[in-house]
Amino acid sequence: MSNISILIGTMLGASEYVADHLAALLSPQHEVNVDMEPALDRYQLTDQQTWIICTSTHGAGDFPDNILPFVEALTQQKPDLSAIKYAVCALGDRNYDTFCKAGISIDHLLETLGATRLTAINLIDVNTGEIPEDSAQLWLEQWINDLK
Repeated sequence: MSNISILIGTMLGASEYVADHLAALLSPQHEVNVDMEPALDRYQLTDQQTWIICTSTHGAGDFPDNILPFVEALTQQKPDLSAIKYAVCALGDRNYDTFCKAGISIDHLLETLGATRLTAINLIDVNTGEIPEDSAQLWLEQWINDLK
């Protein structure tokens, strides 16, 4: 059983729905914490743990307001994240040139700080008419067995 934190960045709720769906899929075999207001000081960064970042992009490629303080703390403090395994599920609209920029940015930041990526980032286009939770589930099913 793994300890998994799902950190959410959302403006309109789509990332929250995706995170809740992933949590429901994971919770039978893992201890899952869904964090709508992630704060870096709440995590013991030296403890082995897994983070799943579910974030949308808004504006000109910006992070949602609720996850911005977390990202700013990472950027300013530059902590050693070598004990962290992570995966990023990013939501955006392909009609914009900043498609999923927040998710891509946090993926790069976590890797730069020494965290270990579990799988390729999942880029979800919310403008296709498909349900984002379905894409997230297919993505999770591809690497869920790597969680220990």
